[in-house]
Amino acid sequence: MAFTFPDHFRFADNHEYAALDGELVRVGISAFAVDQLGDIVFVDLPDVGASLTMGTTFGSVESVKAVEDMYAPISGEVVQRNESVLSSPDELQNDPHGEGWLLLVKPSDLAQMQDLMDSVVYSNKLSAT
Repeated sequence: MAFTFPDHFRFADNHEYAALDGELVRVGISAFAVDQLGDIVFVDLPDVGASLTMGTTFGSVESVKAVEDMYAPISGEVVQRNESVLSSPDELQNDPHGEGWLLLVKPSDLAQMQDLMDSVVYSNKLSAT
């Protein structure tokens, strides 16, 4: 299956994305990750005010196949979480790059975005596997 990824998104090795949204960073998981998980039944996210550290777990997503940890693509403070995804995990499944976003984060070091893959590198990595 071929996936397309928004050009302004940056991706971590574990398939989380970070997208600049004004002064904040929108965090979610890629359509590829959602596809690999299958039917998503539960999402666990940190509370507003929680601190994220790049590369450490911030929550999990549960499908009928498995429970997978999610890793912060950037460090910062959670300023908003997508409550609709918590109550209706199918939103994550149906539109992971749009309405299925997970967190809005106030980044502590925006330069960390440069450590993530752009959409072309990420797509090439997926094609190579």
